Amino acid sequence: MDSHRRRLVALARPVYFSLLASVAAGIINTVWVSRLGGAAVAAVAVATNAENVLLGVALVFGSGTTVLVAHARGARDPGAVRAAVRGGWAVFGVVTPVVVAGGYLLREPLARLVLGGGAALPLAVGYFAISMPGIAVFFAQQLVDGILKGTGDTRTPMRLALLANGLILVCDPLLIHLYGVQGAAASTVLCRCVALGAGLLALRRNALLRAAAGPGVAFRRVLRTGLPMAADFTVRQGGALVLVGIVARVGVTAVAAYAIAYKVLYVATMGFYAVRQAASLHTAHLLGAGRDARRAIGREAVVVSGAFGAAAAVLFAVTAPWIMAAFGAEGGVAGEGVLFLRCVGPYLLLMACFIALGGVFEGSGGAPVLLRVTLLGTAVQLPLAYGLSGLGLPGVCLAMASAMAVQCAVVGVILGRSRRQEVTEVSDGSSVACAT
Repeated sequence: MDSHRRRLVALARPVYFSLLASVAAGIINTVWVSRLGGAAVAAVAVATNAENVLLGVALVFGSGTTVLVAHARGARDPGAVRAAVRGGWAVFGVVTPVVVAGGYLLREPLARLVLGGGAALPLAVGYFAISMPGIAVFFAQQLVDGILKGTGDTRTPMRLALLANGLILVCDPLLIHLYGVQGAAASTVLCRCVALGAGLLALRRNALLRAAAGPGVAFRRVLRTGLPMAADFTVRQGGALVLVGIVARVGVTAVAAYAIAYKVLYVATMGFYAVRQAASLHTAHLLGAGRDARRAIGREAVVVSGAFGAAAAVLFAVTAPWIMAAFGAEGGVAGEGVLFLRCVGPYLLLMACFIALGGVFEGSGGAPVLLRVTLLGTAVQLPLAYGLSGLGLPGVCLAMASAMAVQCAVVGVILGRSRRQEVTEVSDGSSVACAT
C-alpha cells in the first residue's frame, strides 16, 4: 500500500468514528425525546439544526488552527505552532461571546422563525435557553479537537467524542425524565463539559505543544485560513436545506422518505469528510516540511474515499428495503426511500472524489478556490433539482449527481492547469540552468 494511503487511512479512521459517534448520539437523543411527544421532537430538531449551522462558525477557528498547526509541525517551527494555537484561541475569544449572547437574546425569534407557533415553540425556546450558553463549550471542543488534529493526533479527539456521546447516552434518560426537553439540553452541555476538561488536559500533555515556545498570535492567519472552509460548509448546509424545500414539491411522502434516507447517507458522507480532514492534515504537514506531494495525496485520497463511496452505494442499493424497515417506514414512504437509496449511488461516488480532493485544497491554502467551486455546484444543483422534481426523487438524485459531476470536472481542470504550470516552470528552470 502507498505510504500516503497508509497515512490517510491512519488519520481518517479515528475521525470517522468520532463523527459517527456524534450522529448516533443525536439519533438516540431523539428517540428518548420522542417519548415526550411530537412537539418535543420538533423543538429538539430545530435546536440541533441550529447547532449544525453554528458548526460552520466554529470551523473558522477550528479548521484554520488545524491547518496552521499541521504546517508549523511539518516545518518544525515551535514558535509558529504556538502562534497558531494562540491565534485560534484569540479568534474563539472574539467570535464566541457574540454568537452565545446573540443566540440567547434572540432565542424566541429564532424558534418562531422556524416553527411559527404552536406547542413546540415554548419547548424550543426553553431548549435554546440552555443550549445557546452551552455553545461556548461546543466551540471550545471544536478548537481543542482542531489543535490536537494539527499535531497529528486524531485518536484523542475520537476518544473525547466517544466520552462525550457515551455520557450523553447515560444521562439523557434521567435528565429528560426529570426536566423534559430542557433536560436533553442540560445533558448535552454537561457531558460536553466533562469531555472538554479531558481535552484541555490532553493539550497540556501533548509533547509538541509543550515544546512550542515563542511570541506571536496568528489571529489574521487563522481567520484567513478558516473563513473559506467555514463558508464552504455553510453553503453546503444551506443548499441541503433548500433542497428539502424542493423535495417537498414532490409530496409529504417523498419528504419523509428523503429525511430518513438522507440520515442513512451520513454513514457514507462522514467517511468522505474523514478522508478530507486526513488529506488536509497530511498536505499541510508535508508542505510545512518542504515537500509538495499534493498530486500524490489527492490521488490516494480519491482512491480511499472513492472505494468507500462505491462500497456504500452498493450496500445501500442492496439493503434499501431493510434499511427503511429498520426506521419503521411503511407503504409509500418505504417505497420512495428504497427508490432514493438505489438512485443515489452515482452522486455518492462523485461526492466521495470531490470531498476527498477538497482536503488537498484546504491543506495547501486553496480553500477559496474550493469555495467558488462549491458555490458553482450549488447554483447548478438547486435550479436543476427544481426542474427535475417532476420526476420525483429519481429526478432529485439526477440533479444532485449532475451538479457534483460539474464540481468534479472543474476541480479536474484546475488541477490540470496547476500541473501544466509546474511543468512549464520546471522546463524554464532547466533552460536557464543550461544557458548559464
